[in-house]
Amino acid sequence: MPRPTYFEFFAGGGMARAGLGERWHCLFANDFDSMKASTYAANWGGEHLLCEDVAKIRSSQLPGVADLVWASFPCQDLSLAGAYLGLGEADSTQKTRSGTFWPFWALMRALKLECRSPRVIVLENVYGALTSRSGKDFAAICSAMSGSDYRFGAIVVDAARFVPQSRQRVFFVAIESSLVPDADLLRSGPSNHWHPRALVDAYRLLSESEKRNWLWWNLPVPRPRTVALADLIEEVPTGVEWHTSEQTAGLLAMMSPLHLGKVAAAQLAGKRLVGTLYKRTRPDADGVKRQRAEIRFDGVAGCLRTPGGGSSRQTILVVDGKRVRSRLLSPREAARLMGLPDSYKLPSRYNDAYHVAGDGVCVNVVRFLAQHLLQPLVGQQTKDSVHTLSEGDAWQLIPR
Repeated sequence: MPRPTYFEFFAGGGMARAGLGERWHCLFANDFDSMKASTYAANWGGEHLLCEDVAKIRSSQLPGVADLVWASFPCQDLSLAGAYLGLGEADSTQKTRSGTFWPFWALMRALKLECRSPRVIVLENVYGALTSRSGKDFAAICSAMSGSDYRFGAIVVDAARFVPQSRQRVFFVAIESSLVPDADLLRSGPSNHWHPRALVDAYRLLSESEKRNWLWWNLPVPRPRTVALADLIEEVPTGVEWHTSEQTAGLLAMMSPLHLGKVAAAQLAGKRLVGTLYKRTRPDADGVKRQRAEIRFDGVAGCLRTPGGGSSRQTILVVDGKRVRSRLLSPREAARLMGLPDSYKLPSRYNDAYHVAGDGVCVNVVRFLAQHLLQPLVGQQTKDSVHTLSEGDAWQLIPR
């Protein structure tokens, strides 16, 4: 059976490609950032890669017919970091980074006019996509899909189900209206596992016509994750150095009594513990804003971000009795937290490597979605065709 094909937009370092794996065949990949495009080419080859602004791509540059289009469009303006500026409007002169959704969707409409519509489209973005501009951005995405004759739904997946990193992301999954999903792929209503309150609230604000095209996707529940943060940490890291005792003391001095108490408790635990630390600006008792160091020891890293400044880069704190050490998370550790194998080629510069990881999609999440939703969907034929299914990977699962 031929491998299903796909286009990968906003590809970054190719983490969607890593997750889809060898069972899928990439026909086209695109990213605007030359550094990320170079990383993609180093790992996957540049044969199908186009480094270009998505607004300048024409449908004639997209080869053949793809079964799947994956698009992890920029998230900055759908999050607090981007002040929730949002997508903007399809015909607006307002330019936002997340507004690149509109020229991307123009390509999807062009493919439809050419009778080359992908059967399945996946859009991935931050949790803030549910609430940015009071739900208007979520509604705009749904309206675009509905208006192009797609049925669709969304799920929220936290990468912490698979890797020790807290990373909630929204995945819109849209299918051509002629596609008939297997009954096991659908629910009659939301699931507590995949459809949190914010998603249900966003759905309720949709128009009646959009609700008629809405699908509640059904997924099995993964077995509990067995890998902890400490399992991924290098004693002799590459690309970073352990802090001096003075630097570590400086971080401890930035902690509030609550977080110093967490460190003290870790020292009494009787075992080596690894925590992750971010710097935050918090008001003190007098209302004066101060930079604070905040630590967590739950075996899960905070969400990786792109390194816009020192506070966006995650620090680890290793506590073993009285001994406390600190340093930045290494590039390889960041890659591991995204599910990338150690064979994955990272850029040599720290910020570049961290940027590739922090701006990507978790490989394990893509693999899970591919097996339990995307492969069955592209294996499905249209209403008048024969039903077939692709083989899946052997994941350990709790029943749906």
